[in-house]
Amino acid sequence: MGINTGLRISNIIALKVEDVMNKTHVLIKLVKTGKPLYFCLNDNVILELKKYIGANKLTLDDYLFTSKKRDQFSNKKPIQRIQAHYIMKDIEKEFKILHFGCHSMRKTFGYHFYKKEKDIVTLMKIFGHSSQGVTLRYIGIDQDEIDKKLSTFHL
Repeated sequence: MGINTGLRISNIIALKVEDVMNKTHVLIKLVKTGKPLYFCLNDNVILELKKYIGANKLTLDDYLFTSKKRDQFSNKKPIQRIQAHYIMKDIEKEFKILHFGCHSMRKTFGYHFYKKEKDIVTLMKIFGHSSQGVTLRYIGIDQDEIDKKLSTFHL
């Protein structure tokens, strides 16, 4: 979800099965800003969600990423940000990735979206950033471009 939508982890863990099941578009309220966000689920995400929901026997009322913890009424609760962080740290160790965390998914989405589409304005809108410069720095394009130019620069 994170790498294909650019959503923050706080929004991902708040999603319920009913929010995404049999849908191509999802409307959520952003956790950080409270603003509404309407976003598209690509075909790969839809397919993977169907497999994931089926394999985990989730119901429409379940959170996509459920915790083992229950609320006072014995309803499943979503995982918390800290649990998502621990999961990402396990991935970081297993695949020997440096500085890999929850926000890496969002930045990876942005980087690859920009590299493929070359559309900074749309990406800026997706991320809710106020300027193109902020978005470029956020996804590391400035450093990428500097490295590329310096690697071939000789005196």
